[in-house]
Amino acid sequence: MIVGLIVAGGTGTRFGGPIPKQYALLAGVPILVRTLRVFDACECVARLVVAVPPGDVAFVADTMLAAAALSKSVAVVAGGARRQDSVFNGLAAVPSEATVVVIHDAVRPLVTCAAITACADAARQRGACIVAWPVWDTLKRVSSAGCIDATLPREDVWMAQTPQAFRSAVIRAAHERARREHVPATDDASLVERLGTTVHVLPGSLRNLKITTAEDLALAEALLGAALPQADTPC
Repeated sequence: MIVGLIVAGGTGTRFGGPIPKQYALLAGVPILVRTLRVFDACECVARLVVAVPPGDVAFVADTMLAAAALSKSVAVVAGGARRQDSVFNGLAAVPSEATVVVIHDAVRPLVTCAAITACADAARQRGACIVAWPVWDTLKRVSSAGCIDATLPREDVWMAQTPQAFRSAVIRAAHERARREHVPATDDASLVERLGTTVHVLPGSLRNLKITTAEDLALAEALLGAALPQADTPC
């Protein structure tokens, strides 16, 4: 069984506005609902778990999901103070019979079913897989004074995205160890790396952007109506 774990526990302080960014409307539909609908339409995913701010569990479960009209079972759980805590709480709601967990940020609503399926298949076969995109820009290390310390080589540097998929036992062990050892992380792959597990990478898509600011939301709305460039092909 493959379970999708959607992380929507953030407060969106960088986004601004009166509501958390995962509830903001993207072309008339809440971002969280758009993301859930992609997973709901993905045949390889059997069930869904979504981690939301603790005070929003009833609102999401009773109001937002009711209007979303999803076909698959969705468990809504309270997230934590950090993304890492939200994933940990979400994993507790993943059924024990799950073989693969696909973790995805709710605020990447332009993810494709093809990317989800490819990542899940690779995790099932190899243990762990993420989608990512190679860095094209020149990288600079900048001091606290705002001056360039060094120009860094960009070869072999990729920007991690989600989905990130793992065999269930692997991702549970990674998060349990991180919690015991008080190790913080901004993505799940880094915790799996600490186990010594090889994490494979599939090319993602520039369209699979993470909505962090109001400008990102405007870009996502533009991309919804734009054709996918030939050079930017999701897996």
